[in-house]
Amino acid sequence: MLAIIGGTGLYNIDSMEVIAEENVDTPFGNPSSPVMRARLGEREVLFLPRHGSGHSFLPHEINYRANIFALKKSGARMVIGVSAVGSLREEIAPGDFAVPEQYFDRTLGNRARTFFGEGIAAHISTAVPTCPVLTRWIADAAKSLDLPLHTGKTYACVEGPRLGTKAESDFMRQIGCDLVGMTNIPEVFLAREAQLCYATITIATDYDCWLDDPNQHVTVADVISRFQGSVEKAKSLIVNLLESPLPEINEDYRRALSFALLTPDEAIPSDKREMMDILRL
Repeated sequence: MLAIIGGTGLYNIDSMEVIAEENVDTPFGNPSSPVMRARLGEREVLFLPRHGSGHSFLPHEINYRANIFALKKSGARMVIGVSAVGSLREEIAPGDFAVPEQYFDRTLGNRARTFFGEGIAAHISTAVPTCPVLTRWIADAAKSLDLPLHTGKTYACVEGPRLGTKAESDFMRQIGCDLVGMTNIPEVFLAREAQLCYATITIATDYDCWLDDPNQHVTVADVISRFQGSVEKAKSLIVNLLESPLPEINEDYRRALSFALLTPDEAIPSDKREMMDILRL
């Protein structure tokens, strides 16, 4: 089953029929909201707004572990996120879409970022954190709708909630990052630990603050005003995806724990076994 994690401005998709809203128990507390189980045509899908239904959570306040675990427990095997980002490259214009291939972590370590520890040792591979099968599926759908979409890009995740300085923006450009946002880490890495195929549709709302013209420097007002039209396009893209056949699941991503878990089954603490059973599904 496919799950959608909605970002800023994307708290629901009007054309989807909500079948149920489920409060999913997790070992990590409550997810951002109940998991919506919805239908579009013949396709059943899960939906979860990352920031909560009323945009209640700042990026560092989001319970990423609970969100990913709740989706996995509810039956998700593939996850597509939607996120607003700043563009660090002139060719990625405001309003363009991009699906990151790589991530660079510039968060401050304050976010719970792994399902493991406390008796379970595992080191997940994140050399290629996003699923190329999902990326191709999204890119093909965007092309069919004539939506500008970039692939092969690197997303720098910063802590927030403040917007960055020009020095920070310049630095991220110099080290090869193309996009900057606040929410995809640890989400992308937790998806790997949960053996989920994952990709994010990012929407460029601005050029961050690397341009010399101060009138081009990002503000929240600019993000909101420019984002509304893009959100409607993102919804159209998601609807197009839901109306097309799901891609074949990438088995490398569905077997990630086979190469990551060091603790033998018999040594896994009894209170962690149900969690591990769900992560291994």
